[in-house]
Amino acid sequence: MAAIIEIDRLSKEYGSGTKALDNVSMSIDEGEIIALLGPNGAGKTTMISIICGLVVPTGGTVRVGGHDIRTDWRAARRLIGLVPQEIALEPFEKVINCVRFTRGLYGMPPDEAYIERILRALSLWDKRDAATRELSGGMKRRVLIAKALAHQPRVLFLDEPTAGVDVALRREMWEVVADLRREGVTIILTTHYLEEAEQMADRIGVIAKGRLLLVRPTAELIGEFGRKTLTIELDQPLQAIPAGLQGRGLGLSDDGRRLSFDYDTRAERTGIARLLGDLAAQGISVRDVSTRQSSLEDVFLSLVSEEAA
Repeated sequence: MAAIIEIDRLSKEYGSGTKALDNVSMSIDEGEIIALLGPNGAGKTTMISIICGLVVPTGGTVRVGGHDIRTDWRAARRLIGLVPQEIALEPFEKVINCVRFTRGLYGMPPDEAYIERILRALSLWDKRDAATRELSGGMKRRVLIAKALAHQPRVLFLDEPTAGVDVALRREMWEVVADLRREGVTIILTTHYLEEAEQMADRIGVIAKGRLLLVRPTAELIGEFGRKTLTIELDQPLQAIPAGLQGRGLGLSDDGRRLSFDYDTRAERTGIARLLGDLAAQGISVRDVSTRQSSLEDVFLSLVSEEAA
């Protein structure tokens, strides 16, 4: 798959000396969904703003669809749709006119059928003649998405798109994202809902302190950096972990009926067989065992804490 966005040694340093981005390089393939994760102030929004032409970089280059964002900015910008974090809408304008106006800004001819399709997909058709000030916060965010899609972009940036949106609306919005991906739209999102990134993204990029720590396929990232937790349910509760089992990294539940054991899935030996044998030798009867794979949130917190150390 050809790359639609090519980022090479991108940097942004402000006059105060703050480095918002530090030598970031990556490529994004056409039609994929990539999630950018990082703590507040990591540089995610700065990178998006540079690609969208809202912030001028101090170093490096970005090409969108083969167009340099600085020397051929008009062609590059035409390929991009942006849903910003902040909700900024004309309060007295009708929803449908907001979308029409944005389409016109890009020099696109009127297409009422396409606008209707967008509004219906985002459950905004019944609100098309309502002033934006009459909408809830979640519905206003949907209008932002409709505006971003008005000129039929090939790349869509979603900067915290589901902030303040209830569960039902969030699910519908991600269905729209899935439909766009099937149509070949490339989607780059930032989110603090890590379960969304885990479910939706093809790849995950982790940013901290302006540096891109890594970019990996989602499943590979969890498999490479993830750990599993073994939960051992006991027949009889324990008052404490026996002396012969201490120092093994075991945890005991408050009611004494469950032991927990974290292990590395990449290790040649996990230590599980030895642990179960030692439990039997101690006369501890096991009722059941289960495992839990690390979530993307666990992996993310681990990576960021390693970077901060």
